[in-house]
Amino acid sequence: MQWYEILIGAILVVTSIALVTIVLMQEGRSDGLSGAIAGGAETFFGKNKGRTMEEKLVKITKVLAVIFFVLSLIATLVVLFIK
Repeated sequence: MQWYEILIGAILVVTSIALVTIVLMQEGRSDGLSGAIAGGAETFFGKNKGRTMEEKLVKITKVLAVIFFVLSLIATLVVLFIK
């Protein structure tokens, strides 16, 4: 293995672990009946605070997904064409 293969692989592993962690930190989109009952007790400020954090997590997820896709493509091309 060449040094660049090890580097791409290590970055790919770190990116995948970060992606899984960020996805698990996000709240579910459908809360069901319990969300409808408990959601009425939230204040305006509580909702906005949660949305901003949720939006940040969504943006981080999108960035990590693009990085993961690009690194996977690069790793595949390196294996196919450089060896």
